[in-house]
Amino acid sequence: MYFMTYETIQRWIVPDGGKLGLLSTILAGGFAGVANWIIGIPPDVLKSRLQAAPEGTYKKGIREVFARLLKEEGPRALYKGCTPVMLRAFPANAACFLGFEAAMNFLNWVAPSL
Repeated sequence: MYFMTYETIQRWIVPDGGKLGLLSTILAGGFAGVANWIIGIPPDVLKSRLQAAPEGTYKKGIREVFARLLKEEGPRALYKGCTPVMLRAFPANAACFLGFEAAMNFLNWVAPSL
C-alpha cells in the first residue's frame, strides 16, 4: 500500500510523459507516509497498550485490548497520538522517497540495461 500510494500520487501530480521532480517526489512521499499511518495507527496503539500493560492485565491478548479500549475510551482512542505521528510522517517519508528516487536514478545510470 505504501508504494502504491506513492506511485498513484506521483501519477496525479506529474502529467503523462512528464519528468519526476523534487517537489512531486516530496509531496507524493509525504502523503504516502500519512496514508500509511492513517491505516497503521490503530494496530500500533493496540500493540503499545498490550506491551505497556502489567503482565496478566490482558489474558485474552489483543482482542481484549481492543474491546476494553473501545468500551472505556471509545473509537477515537484508536487514534491517540495521531497529531505527532502525522507531523513526523510527512517529512520522514518525503525524505525516504527522495532517497529511493536518488538510488533508483543512480542504479539506472550505472546499469541502464538491467
